[in-house]
Amino acid sequence: MKRRPFVLALALAACACVSWAQPAPYPSKPVRLVIGFAPGGAADYVARAMSDAFGKALGQTVVVDNKPGNGSSVAAELVAKAPADGYTLLIASPSSISVNPALNPKLGYTPAELAPVTKMTTSPLVLAVNPATGIRTVAELIAAAKKDPGKLNYSTSGNGSAPHLGAALFTMLTGAQMTHVPYRGGAPAIQSVMAGDTQVTFGTSPSVLPQVSGGRLRAIAVSTTERSPLVPDLPGMKEAGLPEYNLEFWYGMFVPAGTPPAVVKKIYDATIAAMQQPSVKAALAREGTEVSISPGPEQFKSFLTEDSKFWVNLVKSANVKVE
Repeated sequence: MKRRPFVLALALAACACVSWAQPAPYPSKPVRLVIGFAPGGAADYVARAMSDAFGKALGQTVVVDNKPGNGSSVAAELVAKAPADGYTLLIASPSSISVNPALNPKLGYTPAELAPVTKMTTSPLVLAVNPATGIRTVAELIAAAKKDPGKLNYSTSGNGSAPHLGAALFTMLTGAQMTHVPYRGGAPAIQSVMAGDTQVTFGTSPSVLPQVSGGRLRAIAVSTTERSPLVPDLPGMKEAGLPEYNLEFWYGMFVPAGTPPAVVKKIYDATIAAMQQPSVKAALAREGTEVSISPGPEQFKSFLTEDSKFWVNLVKSANVKVE
């Protein structure tokens, strides 16, 4: 009987240890939000527009981390190989999820290693030129490209990026020949057009529109068939003379595969809360980007299954290669 207090003390100590060993509720430390392009581009703009509201919804600091390179594959691989604990997240476009894997089977990750959380935004590309070219319409661009095949250079945010695919589709449908010059993000690609190092770009709206407003670029069309309410002053491709052309792109939130469902739900809920903030919607709308969120992770996954078919078919049809 004298041993009972000792046994009871051991049992209480064991319970205390078990309680102490329980993991802290997610999130208990800062969250890293990785994007695959340089500062100043569309992905960077989306991340920074929503990161404060996202952090408040999570109850933690969110750090935006730019990891440009290899058409956004550097960032995608980093997140795919990160611990599946919800502390390393990825904002990605079709480049990371569909296009790059179709272009390069030797990538250091597979799309299956990234679990979808939700779509965040959607927007058209903007076809823009250096004003010094004198080009004012899509028809004039086609004529100039055919007159001197390969003389016009078009900049993109990297091999396999949406701007790259947008230009590839354009050249495939029109027969215009232009030379591709890839950069490590949307901002340096746009800067190259402004500097005259390249003459044309299919840029993302946040990268292009501020420069158009300042007279440093001339926008001549959007990449959707019809005019976009996001950029109402620009003609769609049908109005510009290419009714068969249609392309828009999105950004979405991803986590490493295997992230616990409860953590994914917290990230989903916080992303939705951030993207629905009027200030975030207004900031993105000013740059020609529309908030577009998924009803849930499973619905986003289903969307990606169909969306990937479009991008992979475009890669094959336009004969896009890793350069």
